[in-house]
Amino acid sequence: MDTIPLEDLALLEVLQRIDQCLPLESGDTKIRQRLIDSGLVTVDVEPLQLTSAGIELCKSLQHRVAADSQAAKIIEKREADDADVEGNVSGADSVPLNGANGHRR
Repeated sequence: MDTIPLEDLALLEVLQRIDQCLPLESGDTKIRQRLIDSGLVTVDVEPLQLTSAGIELCKSLQHRVAADSQAAKIIEKREADDADVEGNVSGADSVPLNGANGHRR
């Protein structure tokens, strides 16, 4: 499973900050210009607002993060279940000491 790249997580964080009308950090000036150039945020409105494309990208990245999280949980559960099965297999082939029906002869 390929996890979401750190760059996409950083982009999602900036898009969410813009959507929530939170101020961008001082190091975000380059990404701000890239968002404007790519049509993800408005050019003429302060504070910045997401365009339709920005909203869709934000939703897409949020879904990706949620899907990655869910997939990780499923993988962890399967690995835990496999470990439990492997732990129980060692005694699965043993024959009961008191016969097949549980009575001593």
